[in-house]
Amino acid sequence: MSKEDINNVNQSEQELNREEVVEETAKVSREELAQWYVVHTYSTHEKAVKQSLESMIDNNNLQDEIFEIAIPTKEEMVEKDGKRKVVERKKFPSYVFIKMILSDKILYIVRNTKGITGFVGPQGKALPLTNEEVKKMGLEKVTIEELNVKVGDNVRIVSGPLESFLGVVDNVSSEKEKIRVMVQMFGRETPIDLDFNQVEVIN
Repeated sequence: MSKEDINNVNQSEQELNREEVVEETAKVSREELAQWYVVHTYSTHEKAVKQSLESMIDNNNLQDEIFEIAIPTKEEMVEKDGKRKVVERKKFPSYVFIKMILSDKILYIVRNTKGITGFVGPQGKALPLTNEEVKKMGLEKVTIEELNVKVGDNVRIVSGPLESFLGVVDNVSSEKEKIRVMVQMFGRETPIDLDFNQVEVIN
């Protein structure tokens, strides 16, 4: 391979890299325009609706218009035969959450997806969730900067089997996006590992 050929290859690779960066930047910018919406589904059809929407996105190249589909779940402590165990259940049965850029085309496609009965909003109108609602429902990850928490802070657990329990922060791991909280259980302090969006700081 001549020096000129090598230069041409290097130039092509640089152009491809620039195109990938531009494409990724454009995707991030568009995602910033997206909002969370809620659709109502037939009972027990949540997973089927999610799969149908994901297939529709792939088949129609809608990745830059519909960014995420979520079925929020929660962990609950249940007791059976004298034994306690944690089970995962849907937070909002018969509802699916969609992060998307709303347009007439997307509205039509989503509304006509099998299993969906309509959008949640006044008279079935698609109404986006507020930032506070998104945070409360745990739809998006919370960063350590947003949580603004440190070791020794008092916190309240807002989701999971220990919801409403109070505790003290024992460790914060920004790499794992986890926080360890010491909670009073069974008369003694017990360490509990939680996601950032599972706690709120008590001032």
